[in-house]
Amino acid sequence: MNSVKNEINIEAYYYASTKKKITLLFILLLLLILSILYSVRVGTVDVSYGELFFLFREFFSGSELSTNGYILFEIRLPRIVMAVLTGMALASAGVIMQAILRNPLASPFTLGVSSGAAFGAALAIVLGTSVFGLNVVAKGQWLIAVNAFIFGCIAVFAVYGIAKLKNGSTTVLILAGVAIGQLFSAAVSTLKYFSNNEALKDLVVWLMGGFWGASWSVIQFLFPIIILAILFLLKTSWDLNALSSGEEVAKSLGVNVKRLRLSALVVSTFIASATIAFTGIIGFIGLVAPHISRILIGIDNRFLLPCSCLVGAILLLLSDTFARTVISPIEIPVGIITSIIGAPFFIYLLLQKRKDYWS
Repeated sequence: MNSVKNEINIEAYYYASTKKKITLLFILLLLLILSILYSVRVGTVDVSYGELFFLFREFFSGSELSTNGYILFEIRLPRIVMAVLTGMALASAGVIMQAILRNPLASPFTLGVSSGAAFGAALAIVLGTSVFGLNVVAKGQWLIAVNAFIFGCIAVFAVYGIAKLKNGSTTVLILAGVAIGQLFSAAVSTLKYFSNNEALKDLVVWLMGGFWGASWSVIQFLFPIIILAILFLLKTSWDLNALSSGEEVAKSLGVNVKRLRLSALVVSTFIASATIAFTGIIGFIGLVAPHISRILIGIDNRFLLPCSCLVGAILLLLSDTFARTVISPIEIPVGIITSIIGAPFFIYLLLQKRKDYWS
């Protein structure tokens, strides 16, 4: 009799807990929509909600855009969508890397993605060459993006290859990430030293991170990649939950741990390096968003992953809105804002939390 009551209580607790988590996700989604509405309105040219209605009607009627319409649909909206997509990509990559490596410090940057991407971008900006001297794309933004993406992937696969020599040890993986990151950073410093003033200025701005290159063509390229990758990672949530209990437990439940780690690492690296390629280095979103989400919603990856995506999107969008409005018309690189806000907040979480949310 008591066992039946316990089963009913456990079942009721499970459904109540699930309902609470789904409600929280809807609240975060609502906050993201409100953040988008606010970001659309403010900027060098403020647009009222009443004017927004008329601008959208003008856009959908197909008539020639007014000056404010051009600012809204060709400059501000692409940037906002890009910030949301980048926040989702970096946060989801961070939460997956922390889960598969079982390390709270893992992020796209810990494993050398950012350093590798920076070196690829530096090659394009300073030397004006594509990967290994091949003419993969024409010069310009896409050359920087392709170089950054390929060298970001090379960095992670080098780190993973080194770790494999030690049977995939997570400690070796993190240390290899630090070493490879330092190697690429040294290469970037060398390119800086030999670059001319104009190239040096472009490289420094790219390294600070920002959404100056946002456009509908870039969004059309990134949107399906990021959405499909997040859906794939969401599909692995149950396996990641099993892995959080230990490798032996996961294996006993039928999880192919090696395949899970490799596939999740490849996909999370892919979306992180793809977004970094177009935005430059934007730190702390992939590290902080998963930790905030873990505090809000717990460690169940079925809810943690979408929660991290929403938190990452909100954080990055509000940071970018602040960066372009605080001393308008001058714009601050968003990578500076995320580092200024992210670093103290992360230290605060480490010092103040009374519960170990990681385990």
